Amino acid sequence: MSAGPADTDPPAFPRSALAMTADTPPRRGWRALVAWPRVRLWFIVSVVWALLRTATSTSGLDVWLVRCGLVTAVAVLAFGVIEQWPRRLPSWLPRWVAQLLAVAAVMPPSAFAAYALTLGTWDIHALGAATSRGFSILAFMGVLFGPWIALVALLRQREAFAREQALAFALERSELERRALDARMKLLQAQVEPHFLFNTLANVRTLVRRTGSVQASALLDSLIHYLRAAVPRLDDPVSLFADERALVQAYLDVMHLRMPDRLTFSIAVDDDVLALHCPPAAVLTLVENAIRHGIDPAEEGGHIDVTVQRLGGRVQVRVADTGIGLGPAGDRPRPVDTTDRPASGGTGLANLRERLALTFGGDATLTLADHPPRGTLATLDLPAVPAPRP
Repeated sequence: MSAGPADTDPPAFPRSALAMTADTPPRRGWRALVAWPRVRLWFIVSVVWALLRTATSTSGLDVWLVRCGLVTAVAVLAFGVIEQWPRRLPSWLPRWVAQLLAVAAVMPPSAFAAYALTLGTWDIHALGAATSRGFSILAFMGVLFGPWIALVALLRQREAFAREQALAFALERSELERRALDARMKLLQAQVEPHFLFNTLANVRTLVRRTGSVQASALLDSLIHYLRAAVPRLDDPVSLFADERALVQAYLDVMHLRMPDRLTFSIAVDDDVLALHCPPAAVLTLVENAIRHGIDPAEEGGHIDVTVQRLGGRVQVRVADTGIGLGPAGDRPRPVDTTDRPASGGTGLANLRERLALTFGGDATLTLADHPPRGTLATLDLPAVPAPRP
């Protein structure tokens, strides 16, 4: 007699598997009375009961199927009706107790009706002691075993409900964790864009004051190209290496106008990498780090070489510069990877490491190493995965 959750009346007994029925809303409507779990239980109980009575009676199996089926059907309906109506019960009467009492109460009259239906008369006691005894046995078995069957079904329903709740909580927790990661990724990404923008605007102000409007206009044009590539994607969770190439190109154009005699660069990205997923501003962070800590401090400047290629199931990003390198004169950190805990490196690299960890877990590495004869090589190793659907 599978039962659904009970109503919201507060239980008068300790919170247990049965007490949970008072905390969950019941399924409403007549369809709940004939739900498949209840029909299945009605069929099983009716057949087993009929076989037992046939073994100890002279009546045939068909007769006992009708009798046991009718009694079980009435009990199932009574259990379901009390589950839903009345909507509220006295605080001292738990709904599950009322359901079990209802099952016990309907057994004698439903057994009497089943006998009358199969015998064609309501005066079944006039048919002899054997008939009266058979009715009494049927009613007694119903009163004795019916509530226990209902109780077992109720406990099984509570277990199923608990599993469903646990799954729902797990799904909700997973969704909340995903949203938290998305929010963290957006925050980390947002830290990259204002830094570059404000620095570039400061450079424009300096050029306007020192050199006039020609170089400033060119720098503004390059900045506009960069913003056109970057701003539309600030809230876009999906980023490709094609997008990253455009950002790096625009950024290096701006930097070249800022120091035309001290910076040269080259960019090479394999075509089969362009459609793959790349954490936002990942390559740009390495390029910006190379300029800030390698090219800018070098009196004669240097060259930046950006290459992105696919190696089997991996993507390797290499940003090599000919700046001051990682020696004592440099203020950049020694080689580390994304699993390092110490806060080594600047804000940009620490930001990038955290974004890599959020995106790929431990399946991505970032290393810095000397780049003979002079300079630094930053290598980013990522899994080659398609861009996730937004």
